[in-house]
Amino acid sequence: MTFLSIIYGLFFLSTLGIFWSVERRSLRLWVLLIASLVFYSSLQIQYVPLLLAITLVTFYGGQAIGTPMDWRVEDRDWPFAQQDWNRRRLALLWIGIGLNLLLLLGFKYVPFLLESFGGIAGIAGANEQADWIRQHVIAPLGISFFSFECIAYLVDVYRGAPATQSFLKFSSYKLFFPKLLSGPITRFHPFAAQVQSLKFPATSQIIDALWLIASGAVKKLVLADHLGTVVNLIFGNLERAGSGDLWLATLAYGLQLYLDFSGYVDVARGCAILLGFDLPQNFDFPYFSTNIADFWRRWHMTLGDWLRNYLYFPLGGSRRGLWRTCCNLMIVMVIAGIWHGAAWGFVVWGGLHGLALVIHRLTAVASDHWQILKNWWSSVPGAIAAWALTQLMVFTTWIFFRLPDLSQSSLVVQRLFGHTADVQFAQKVYVESLQIDRPHLALLLWAIVVGMGIAYGLNRALKLQLAWTVKLLLVPLCLFAAWLLAPNETPPYIYFDF
Repeated sequence: MTFLSIIYGLFFLSTLGIFWSVERRSLRLWVLLIASLVFYSSLQIQYVPLLLAITLVTFYGGQAIGTPMDWRVEDRDWPFAQQDWNRRRLALLWIGIGLNLLLLLGFKYVPFLLESFGGIAGIAGANEQADWIRQHVIAPLGISFFSFECIAYLVDVYRGAPATQSFLKFSSYKLFFPKLLSGPITRFHPFAAQVQSLKFPATSQIIDALWLIASGAVKKLVLADHLGTVVNLIFGNLERAGSGDLWLATLAYGLQLYLDFSGYVDVARGCAILLGFDLPQNFDFPYFSTNIADFWRRWHMTLGDWLRNYLYFPLGGSRRGLWRTCCNLMIVMVIAGIWHGAAWGFVVWGGLHGLALVIHRLTAVASDHWQILKNWWSSVPGAIAAWALTQLMVFTTWIFFRLPDLSQSSLVVQRLFGHTADVQFAQKVYVESLQIDRPHLALLLWAIVVGMGIAYGLNRALKLQLAWTVKLLLVPLCLFAAWLLAPNETPPYIYFDF
């Protein structure tokens, strides 16, 4: 079952009814755990034991790291005992991190490593082995999000957060089905705090939850899935597409990715609210950022938070000089690219974003020295130019994200300017398949952008929110529109691949 399906609706309503019908906190956690196992089993039952095993290992690893030092040592032995205790905790931390990284490596990156470095390492038949693994080994859904949460928990305990003594509470957090497959990435201790104060949501919260689910359905079924059809048709015919078509597909994919992923998070957060939990927000109008650093504070916010807290800051952050800061930014973004997928296109995507962050940091330093430059970026024309440059960079790099095979993505980049489409391309794609010509399709895409701009202006500039009565009226209309206008075959969420 997947979100926005009838089966999931029945499953969720059943879970919701049972969850709130029991009084004891432990019974509610059992309901959550069992429901999460049922949910994941409906997709990949073969990997349920693996997820439970990793959850168990992380749970006991956290307890071992959080074990306090023996205070009964004599004063003269205290420094040595403390050193041994710290070394032991650090070793356990690296073992836990290593196991989670090996899990990711084994399921997601072995074919990529064999193809890229098998020949250099002298592995006979490396490409054939990679093809066999790719065909016969399917990575567990949500494994990247799952592993990152495990690593975050172990690091938090190492840094001083208390290790939980309840496996039920920890497993309920790790396998919590609304966020299990594609996040948002959450930390254990805020989740555990919500468990302690769990109560039935208020009327306003219920309406907000229903509104999130309804708006998430519209984003996914009405907008993202139809944009995906455009993207697939154009990028699926690269040899015949012209420059205008490729720019259109690039814009459509950027919008599709945002609407698809943010739609998933909306539904996940809505379901969590109805169960009494508040999952973190993951998007904050990222396409209206005026610099790349701000974009990463507003795009996939929980991943950005994870990268800052568990990678960028441990590397030294911005505390060791400008050169080291730039190196840290590059390292973090290349790793972010690799996390998304095992292909060179993701490495290039991460590297380009790292380069953009470095340029932004250098520009900020230059602006601090030259007042005229600082005044320019603070002016209205400067802000517009900054927004245009930022979004041009973001959308063009999505090409490598959508086409991680460098032979395809490089072909698109080469043909972005001055390339004419095949004479039959417009007829086959626009007239026969999409039944709309290119100018009108471009207008529809820009209408979506304008709609997002209006929502941004109302929300951020004017601080206006829909009244609960309006939301309540719009919920059935949105759900009906999603049901009526959804494509015949709904593709899976894009981030299920990551």
